[in-house]
Amino acid sequence: MPLRRPGPRRQDPRRPDPRGPGAAAPGAGPVLRGLSDYAWRLLLVAVAGYLVLTVLGRFHLITLAAFLALVITSVVRPLVDLVGRAVPRPLAVLIGLAVAILVPAGLLALVGETVANDLDRLSREFEGGLDRLERLLEGAPFRLEPSTFDDLQRKVADFVSAHRSTLISTAVSGAGRLAELGTGAALAVFMSVFFLHSGDRMWRWSASQLPAAAGEPLDRGGRVAWRTFAGYTRGIFVVAATNAAMVGIALYFLGVPLAVPLTVLEFLASFVPLIGSPIAMLVASVVALAARGPVIAVVVLLLIVVIGQIEGHLLHPLVMSRAVSLHPVVVAISVLAGSIAAGVIGAVVAVPLVSVLWAVYADRRGPAPEAAASEPSGPPAVRGG
Repeated sequence: MPLRRPGPRRQDPRRPDPRGPGAAAPGAGPVLRGLSDYAWRLLLVAVAGYLVLTVLGRFHLITLAAFLALVITSVVRPLVDLVGRAVPRPLAVLIGLAVAILVPAGLLALVGETVANDLDRLSREFEGGLDRLERLLEGAPFRLEPSTFDDLQRKVADFVSAHRSTLISTAVSGAGRLAELGTGAALAVFMSVFFLHSGDRMWRWSASQLPAAAGEPLDRGGRVAWRTFAGYTRGIFVVAATNAAMVGIALYFLGVPLAVPLTVLEFLASFVPLIGSPIAMLVASVVALAARGPVIAVVVLLLIVVIGQIEGHLLHPLVMSRAVSLHPVVVAISVLAGSIAAGVIGAVVAVPLVSVLWAVYADRRGPAPEAAASEPSGPPAVRGG
Protein backbone atom coordinates (compact mmCIF):
# COMPACT_ATOMS: atom_id res chain seq x y z
CA MET A 1 0.00 0.00 0.00
CA PRO A 2 1.68 3.27 -1.09
CA LEU A 3 2.37 5.83 1.52
CA ARG A 4 0.91 9.32 1.07
CA ARG A 5 3.19 12.31 1.51
CA PRO A 6 1.94 14.77 4.01
CA GLY A 7 0.83 18.00 2.31
CA PRO A 8 1.41 21.52 3.59
CA ARG A 9 -0.28 22.29 6.80
CA ARG A 10 -3.28 24.46 6.26
CA GLN A 11 -4.03 27.33 8.55
CA ASP A 12 -7.06 26.65 10.63
CA PRO A 13 -9.44 29.56 9.89
CA ARG A 14 -10.55 29.42 13.48
CA ARG A 15 -7.01 30.04 14.78
CA PRO A 16 -5.58 33.61 14.52
CA ASP A 17 -2.55 34.30 12.28
CA PRO A 18 0.54 34.68 14.52
CA ARG A 19 1.88 37.43 12.20
CA GLY A 20 -1.14 39.57 12.93
CA PRO A 21 -4.15 40.56 10.87
CA GLY A 22 -3.42 41.97 7.41
CA ALA A 23 0.23 40.87 7.47
CA ALA A 24 1.91 40.62 4.05
CA ALA A 25 3.95 37.72 2.81
CA PRO A 26 7.64 37.78 3.82
CA GLY A 27 9.93 39.70 1.46
CA ALA A 28 10.60 43.25 0.22
CA GLY A 29 7.69 45.63 0.19
CA PRO A 30 6.49 47.43 -2.94
CA VAL A 31 8.30 50.66 -2.03
CA LEU A 32 11.63 48.90 -1.59
CA ARG A 33 11.14 46.90 -4.79
CA GLY A 34 10.38 50.09 -6.71
CA LEU A 35 13.45 51.83 -5.30
CA SER A 36 15.66 48.86 -6.19
CA ASP A 37 14.34 48.87 -9.76
CA TYR A 38 15.21 52.56 -10.10
CA ALA A 39 18.56 52.09 -8.32
CA TRP A 40 20.03 49.50 -10.66
CA ARG A 41 18.76 51.35 -13.73
CA LEU A 42 20.27 54.61 -12.49
CA LEU A 43 23.49 52.74 -11.75
CA LEU A 44 23.63 51.46 -15.34
CA VAL A 45 22.96 54.96 -16.69
CA ALA A 46 25.71 56.39 -14.46
CA VAL A 47 28.19 53.75 -15.62
CA ALA A 48 27.30 54.38 -19.27
CA GLY A 49 27.64 58.14 -18.78
CA TYR A 50 31.00 57.69 -17.08
CA LEU A 51 32.26 55.54 -19.94
CA VAL A 52 31.09 58.09 -22.51
CA LEU A 53 32.76 60.95 -20.63
CA THR A 54 35.95 58.89 -20.31
CA VAL A 55 36.08 58.24 -24.05
CA LEU A 56 35.36 61.90 -24.82
CA GLY A 57 38.05 62.98 -22.36
CA ARG A 58 40.52 60.58 -23.93
CA PHE A 59 39.96 62.26 -27.30
CA HIS A 60 39.46 65.72 -25.84
CA LEU A 61 40.92 67.52 -28.85
CA ILE A 62 38.40 65.94 -31.23
CA THR A 63 35.59 66.51 -28.72
CA LEU A 64 36.49 70.18 -28.34
CA ALA A 65 36.79 70.60 -32.12
CA ALA A 66 33.36 69.00 -32.66
CA PHE A 67 31.79 71.25 -30.01
CA LEU A 68 33.38 74.35 -31.56
CA ALA A 69 32.18 73.24 -35.01
CA LEU A 70 28.63 72.93 -33.68
CA VAL A 71 28.92 76.42 -32.16
CA ILE A 72 30.15 77.88 -35.45
CA THR A 73 27.41 76.08 -37.34
CA SER A 74 24.64 77.28 -35.02
CA VAL A 75 25.81 80.91 -35.21
CA VAL A 76 26.69 81.07 -38.92
CA ARG A 77 23.81 78.92 -40.21
CA PRO A 78 21.24 81.77 -40.41
CA LEU A 79 23.69 83.90 -42.43
CA VAL A 80 24.49 80.98 -44.75
CA ASP A 81 20.79 80.26 -45.31
CA LEU A 82 20.16 83.94 -46.05
CA VAL A 83 23.07 84.30 -48.49
CA GLY A 84 22.25 80.90 -50.00
CA ARG A 85 19.04 82.31 -51.44
CA ALA A 86 21.06 84.47 -53.84
CA VAL A 87 24.23 82.46 -54.44
CA PRO A 88 25.08 78.73 -54.60
CA ARG A 89 25.30 76.93 -51.29
CA PRO A 90 29.09 76.32 -51.36
CA LEU A 91 29.73 80.03 -51.94
CA ALA A 92 27.32 80.92 -49.13
CA VAL A 93 29.21 78.57 -46.78
CA LEU A 94 32.50 80.21 -47.78
CA ILE A 95 31.10 83.69 -47.09
CA GLY A 96 29.69 82.65 -43.73
CA LEU A 97 32.95 81.06 -42.57
CA ALA A 98 34.93 84.07 -43.78
CA VAL A 99 32.77 86.31 -41.60
CA ALA A 100 33.12 83.90 -38.65
CA ILE A 101 36.92 83.94 -38.93
CA LEU A 102 37.51 87.59 -39.83
CA VAL A 103 35.39 89.08 -37.03
CA PRO A 104 37.33 87.42 -34.14
CA ALA A 105 40.61 88.04 -35.93
CA GLY A 106 39.72 91.72 -36.29
CA LEU A 107 38.85 91.98 -32.60
CA LEU A 108 42.17 90.41 -31.59
CA ALA A 109 44.06 92.72 -33.93
CA LEU A 110 42.23 95.72 -32.46
CA VAL A 111 43.12 94.62 -28.92
CA GLY A 112 46.76 94.16 -29.85
CA GLU A 113 46.97 97.50 -31.58
CA THR A 114 45.30 99.29 -28.66
CA VAL A 115 47.69 97.81 -26.12
CA ALA A 116 50.74 98.47 -28.31
CA ASN A 117 49.84 102.11 -28.98
CA ASP A 118 49.07 102.96 -25.35
CA LEU A 119 51.75 100.84 -23.66
CA ASP A 120 53.92 103.75 -22.49
CA ARG A 121 50.95 105.77 -21.24
CA LEU A 122 49.49 102.74 -19.51
CA SER A 123 52.78 102.02 -17.78
CA ARG A 124 52.93 105.57 -16.40
CA GLU A 125 49.29 105.45 -15.30
CA PHE A 126 49.77 102.15 -13.54
CA GLU A 127 52.88 103.35 -11.76
CA GLY A 128 51.06 106.48 -10.61
CA GLY A 129 48.03 104.42 -9.61
CA LEU A 130 50.14 102.04 -7.56
CA ASP A 131 51.76 105.00 -5.79
CA ARG A 132 48.31 106.44 -4.98
CA LEU A 133 47.20 103.02 -3.74
CA GLU A 134 50.23 102.76 -1.46
CA ARG A 135 49.56 106.21 0.01
CA LEU A 136 45.92 105.28 0.54
CA LEU A 137 46.82 102.10 2.39
CA GLU A 138 49.41 103.92 4.49
CA GLY A 139 46.80 106.41 5.71
CA ALA A 140 43.70 105.94 7.83
CA PRO A 141 42.04 103.54 8.45
CA PHE A 142 44.54 100.94 7.13
CA ARG A 143 47.83 102.53 8.34
CA LEU A 144 50.13 99.96 6.80
CA GLU A 145 53.84 100.36 7.24
CA PRO A 146 55.76 101.56 4.15
CA SER A 147 58.12 98.62 4.56
CA THR A 148 55.21 96.26 3.87
CA PHE A 149 55.20 97.11 0.17
CA ASP A 150 58.99 96.80 -0.06
CA ASP A 151 58.79 93.36 1.54
CA LEU A 152 56.04 92.37 -0.90
CA GLN A 153 58.12 93.47 -3.90
CA ARG A 154 61.15 91.62 -2.57
CA LYS A 155 59.13 88.45 -2.01
CA VAL A 156 57.74 88.59 -5.54
CA ALA A 157 61.25 89.06 -6.98
CA ASP A 158 62.58 86.17 -4.87
CA PHE A 159 59.72 83.93 -5.97
CA VAL A 160 60.35 84.68 -9.65
CA SER A 161 64.09 84.05 -9.35
CA ALA A 162 63.58 80.83 -7.36
CA HIS A 163 60.98 79.42 -9.77
CA ARG A 164 62.43 80.71 -13.00
CA SER A 165 62.88 77.24 -14.52
CA THR A 166 59.33 76.28 -13.59
CA LEU A 167 57.94 79.45 -15.13
CA ILE A 168 59.95 78.87 -18.32
CA SER A 169 58.75 75.27 -18.61
CA THR A 170 55.19 76.43 -18.00
CA ALA A 171 55.53 79.00 -20.77
CA VAL A 172 56.93 76.34 -23.14
CA SER A 173 54.09 73.95 -22.31
CA GLY A 174 51.66 76.81 -22.83
CA ALA A 175 53.11 77.36 -26.30
CA GLY A 176 52.62 73.66 -27.03
CA ARG A 177 49.04 73.86 -25.78
CA LEU A 178 48.51 76.89 -28.03
CA ALA A 179 49.67 74.85 -31.03
CA GLU A 180 47.29 72.08 -29.99
CA LEU A 181 44.41 74.55 -29.77
CA GLY A 182 45.32 75.83 -33.24
CA THR A 183 45.07 72.28 -34.58
CA GLY A 184 41.70 71.85 -32.90
CA ALA A 185 40.46 75.15 -34.34
CA ALA A 186 41.50 74.09 -37.85
CA LEU A 187 39.68 70.78 -37.39
CA ALA A 188 36.60 72.65 -36.13
CA VAL A 189 36.54 74.88 -39.22
CA PHE A 190 36.95 71.82 -41.46
CA MET A 191 34.03 70.05 -39.76
CA SER A 192 31.84 73.15 -39.80
CA VAL A 193 32.22 73.37 -43.60
CA PHE A 194 30.40 70.05 -44.00
CA PHE A 195 27.92 70.78 -41.20
CA LEU A 196 26.90 74.02 -42.92
CA HIS A 197 26.84 72.56 -46.42
CA SER A 198 25.10 69.23 -45.85
CA GLY A 199 24.44 68.80 -42.14
CA ASP A 200 20.81 67.74 -42.65
CA ARG A 201 21.76 65.01 -45.11
CA MET A 202 24.53 63.78 -42.80
CA TRP A 203 22.08 63.52 -39.89
CA ARG A 204 19.39 61.76 -41.95
CA TRP A 205 21.95 59.26 -43.20
CA SER A 206 23.15 58.57 -39.64
CA ALA A 207 19.58 58.06 -38.37
CA SER A 208 18.72 55.77 -41.31
CA GLN A 209 21.48 53.33 -40.36
CA LEU A 210 19.50 52.22 -37.30
CA PRO A 211 16.33 50.10 -37.30
CA ALA A 212 13.09 52.00 -37.82
CA ALA A 213 12.05 51.48 -34.19
CA ALA A 214 15.19 53.26 -32.99
CA GLY A 215 15.83 55.60 -35.92
CA GLU A 216 12.63 57.63 -35.55
CA PRO A 217 13.11 58.46 -31.84
CA LEU A 218 16.78 59.21 -32.49
CA ASP A 219 15.92 61.55 -35.36
CA ARG A 220 13.31 63.39 -33.30
CA GLY A 221 15.56 63.63 -30.25
CA GLY A 222 18.45 64.87 -32.35
CA ARG A 223 16.36 67.61 -33.92
CA VAL A 224 15.09 68.72 -30.51
CA ALA A 225 18.66 68.72 -29.20
CA TRP A 226 19.87 70.80 -32.15
CA ARG A 227 17.08 73.36 -31.79
CA THR A 228 17.88 73.73 -28.10
CA PHE A 229 21.64 73.95 -28.64
CA ALA A 230 21.35 76.42 -31.51
CA GLY A 231 18.88 78.57 -29.58
CA TYR A 232 21.11 78.61 -26.51
CA THR A 233 24.25 79.41 -28.51
CA ARG A 234 22.67 82.26 -30.46
CA GLY A 235 21.05 83.59 -27.29
CA ILE A 236 24.27 83.54 -25.29
CA PHE A 237 26.03 85.36 -28.14
CA VAL A 238 23.41 88.10 -28.00
CA VAL A 239 23.68 88.32 -24.20
CA ALA A 240 27.49 88.40 -24.31
CA ALA A 241 27.55 91.08 -27.01
CA THR A 242 25.05 93.23 -25.08
CA ASN A 243 27.03 92.91 -21.85
CA ALA A 244 30.27 93.76 -23.66
CA ALA A 245 28.68 96.81 -25.29
CA MET A 246 27.42 98.12 -21.93
CA VAL A 247 30.78 97.51 -20.27
CA GLY A 248 32.74 99.09 -23.13
CA ILE A 249 30.61 102.25 -23.17
CA ALA A 250 30.81 102.60 -19.37
CA LEU A 251 34.59 102.11 -19.24
CA TYR A 252 35.11 104.57 -22.10
CA PHE A 253 33.16 107.34 -20.39
CA LEU A 254 34.82 106.59 -17.04
CA GLY A 255 38.24 106.96 -18.66
CA VAL A 256 39.46 103.50 -17.63
CA PRO A 257 42.48 102.40 -19.70
CA LEU A 258 42.43 99.16 -21.66
CA ALA A 259 38.72 99.66 -22.35
CA VAL A 260 38.81 97.63 -25.58
CA PRO A 261 40.66 94.60 -24.14
CA LEU A 262 38.41 94.66 -21.07
CA THR A 263 35.35 94.76 -23.33
CA VAL A 264 36.58 91.70 -25.22
CA LEU A 265 37.28 89.99 -21.88
CA GLU A 266 33.72 90.73 -20.78
CA PHE A 267 32.37 89.28 -24.04
CA LEU A 268 34.33 86.03 -23.61
CA ALA A 269 33.59 85.74 -19.89
CA SER A 270 29.84 86.08 -20.45
CA PHE A 271 29.84 82.58 -21.97
CA VAL A 272 30.26 81.22 -18.43
CA PRO A 273 26.87 81.86 -16.81
CA LEU A 274 26.55 83.52 -13.39
CA ILE A 275 30.27 83.87 -12.62
CA GLY A 276 31.98 84.85 -15.88
CA SER A 277 30.75 88.44 -16.15
CA PRO A 278 31.41 89.34 -12.47
CA ILE A 279 34.98 88.00 -12.70
CA ALA A 280 35.65 90.08 -15.81
CA MET A 281 34.23 93.16 -14.08
CA LEU A 282 36.45 92.52 -11.04
CA VAL A 283 39.47 92.58 -13.36
CA ALA A 284 38.21 95.86 -14.80
CA SER A 285 37.78 97.27 -11.27
CA VAL A 286 41.39 96.37 -10.41
CA VAL A 287 42.57 98.17 -13.56
CA ALA A 288 40.40 101.16 -12.66
CA LEU A 289 41.76 101.16 -9.10
CA ALA A 290 45.36 101.21 -10.29
CA ALA A 291 44.83 103.78 -13.02
CA ARG A 292 41.94 106.01 -11.92
CA GLY A 293 41.64 105.66 -8.18
CA PRO A 294 39.20 104.11 -5.69
CA VAL A 295 36.15 106.17 -6.67
CA ILE A 296 36.15 104.97 -10.28
CA ALA A 297 36.90 101.45 -9.05
CA VAL A 298 33.79 101.54 -6.83
CA VAL A 299 31.73 102.74 -9.79
CA VAL A 300 33.00 99.81 -11.86
CA LEU A 301 32.09 97.45 -9.02
CA LEU A 302 28.57 98.88 -9.01
CA LEU A 303 28.37 98.03 -12.70
CA ILE A 304 28.51 94.36 -11.69
CA VAL A 305 25.18 94.73 -9.90
CA VAL A 306 23.60 96.83 -12.67
CA ILE A 307 24.66 94.52 -15.51
CA GLY A 308 23.68 91.46 -13.48
CA GLN A 309 20.18 92.85 -12.97
CA ILE A 310 19.80 93.74 -16.65
CA GLU A 311 21.06 90.33 -17.71
CA GLY A 312 18.92 88.36 -15.26
CA HIS A 313 15.66 90.30 -15.53
CA LEU A 314 15.71 91.56 -19.13
CA LEU A 315 18.13 89.78 -21.46
CA HIS A 316 17.65 86.19 -20.36
CA PRO A 317 13.82 86.31 -20.27
CA LEU A 318 13.68 87.97 -23.69
CA VAL A 319 16.48 86.12 -25.48
CA MET A 320 17.04 82.78 -23.77
CA SER A 321 13.63 81.67 -22.50
CA ARG A 322 12.45 80.44 -25.90
CA ALA A 323 15.39 78.07 -26.21
CA VAL A 324 15.98 76.89 -22.64
CA SER A 325 14.74 77.71 -19.18
CA LEU A 326 16.77 76.20 -16.36
CA HIS A 327 16.49 77.13 -12.70
CA PRO A 328 19.43 79.25 -11.45
CA VAL A 329 20.29 76.51 -8.94
CA VAL A 330 20.63 73.99 -11.80
CA VAL A 331 22.76 76.45 -13.75
CA ALA A 332 25.03 77.07 -10.76
CA ILE A 333 25.48 73.36 -10.05
CA SER A 334 26.13 72.66 -13.74
CA VAL A 335 28.78 75.37 -13.98
CA LEU A 336 30.49 74.18 -10.79
CA ALA A 337 30.42 70.53 -11.83
CA GLY A 338 31.73 71.37 -15.31
CA SER A 339 34.55 73.48 -13.91
CA ILE A 340 35.56 70.70 -11.53
CA ALA A 341 35.51 68.12 -14.31
CA ALA A 342 37.18 70.07 -17.13
CA GLY A 343 38.14 73.55 -15.95
CA VAL A 344 37.06 76.59 -17.92
CA ILE A 345 36.01 74.50 -20.93
CA GLY A 346 33.79 72.38 -18.72
CA ALA A 347 32.17 75.49 -17.25
CA VAL A 348 31.37 76.72 -20.77
CA VAL A 349 30.04 73.37 -22.02
CA ALA A 350 28.08 72.36 -18.89
CA VAL A 351 24.99 74.55 -19.25
CA PRO A 352 24.28 73.85 -22.96
CA LEU A 353 24.85 70.14 -22.33
CA VAL A 354 22.38 70.07 -19.44
CA SER A 355 19.92 72.15 -21.48
CA VAL A 356 20.08 69.72 -24.40
CA LEU A 357 19.64 66.66 -22.16
CA TRP A 358 16.69 68.22 -20.38
CA ALA A 359 15.02 69.28 -23.65
CA VAL A 360 15.33 65.75 -25.08
CA TYR A 361 13.97 64.25 -21.85
CA ALA A 362 11.06 66.71 -21.82
CA ASP A 363 10.24 65.86 -25.44
CA ARG A 364 10.34 62.10 -24.82
CA ARG A 365 8.27 62.46 -21.66
CA GLY A 366 5.59 64.42 -23.52
CA PRO A 367 3.47 67.31 -22.29
CA ALA A 368 1.94 67.43 -18.85
CA PRO A 369 -1.66 66.15 -18.57
CA GLU A 370 -3.10 69.64 -18.11
CA ALA A 371 -1.04 70.93 -21.06
CA ALA A 372 -2.23 68.06 -23.23
CA ALA A 373 -5.83 68.81 -22.32
CA SER A 374 -5.43 72.51 -23.17
CA GLU A 375 -3.60 71.82 -26.45
CA PRO A 376 -5.63 69.25 -28.36
CA SER A 377 -3.76 69.64 -31.66
CA GLY A 378 -0.21 70.29 -32.81
CA PRO A 379 3.14 69.10 -31.48
CA PRO A 380 4.07 69.92 -27.89
CA ALA A 381 6.26 72.95 -27.40
CA VAL A 382 9.77 72.02 -26.42
CA ARG A 383 10.92 73.96 -23.40
CA GLY A 384 14.13 73.26 -21.55
CA GLY A 385 12.66 73.76 -18.08
